[in-house]
Amino acid sequence: MSGLGYRIAIAREFVAASIRAQMQYRASTVLMSIGHLLTTGLEFVAIWALFDRFGHIEGWTIAEVAVLYGLANVSFAFAEAFGRGFSTFGALVKSGDFDRVLLRPLGTALQVGVSEVQLLRVGRGLQGAVVFGWGMMALPVAWDATRFGFCVLALVAAFCIFLGIFVLQATLAFWTVESLEIFATITYGGVETTQFPLPIYDRWLRWLFIAVVPLACATYFPALVLLDRADPLGAPAWVPWCAPAVGPAFLVVALRVWNLGVLHYRSTGS
Repeated sequence: MSGLGYRIAIAREFVAASIRAQMQYRASTVLMSIGHLLTTGLEFVAIWALFDRFGHIEGWTIAEVAVLYGLANVSFAFAEAFGRGFSTFGALVKSGDFDRVLLRPLGTALQVGVSEVQLLRVGRGLQGAVVFGWGMMALPVAWDATRFGFCVLALVAAFCIFLGIFVLQATLAFWTVESLEIFATITYGGVETTQFPLPIYDRWLRWLFIAVVPLACATYFPALVLLDRADPLGAPAWVPWCAPAVGPAFLVVALRVWNLGVLHYRSTGS
């Protein structure tokens, strides 16, 4: 077996073990997934109430925002499911258990990422998919192979961006020991941000979401392509089409920062 095949096989075993552990309590997992679905569903009800009162936001209708909402929540659900290990990474550093991770013949980031795959996040993803489907059906947009393929790429790119943010949050623990909760304003706050069109934010926030933490490339720019809309902010027509390439690039940068953090790791000696 090649080195890559060996790593994939080990990672698959990690994921399978995590899923088997959760399936020991199937009723609990199902109920928590339903609870996740209902909780995030209330978020969209709040958005619907906002549009019922004002009609539109910066020219965007409720159906168009539903597309943004769906892209954000489906991709974030997968990132949250496979990035849970990064959210709790500070405990590994504090206890010194990261030493064991370093001894295994598998990339440290991959081990941390697949150590805790949460099935309950499927609730958010399902609810986001339903809202996305409703939004697209409510709009006069014809689906074809190009649009479908771009939609898949957009979801993968958004997943990479959100996962990259989780990785960066965990990386701070190499220097701070704790995973700083302030990063929640970028992770969970980020998914809230991406549910609305970019023009509603101040100029400095727009540049932050484009050039620093590229959340605009997770939903806003891909949505422009899916909805056949020109960017009201004046971005060239080719920019939204290139947005999905930013996701994998951002994740690669986040993983390089992670590797830098691993080099600075100091064991507790316990």
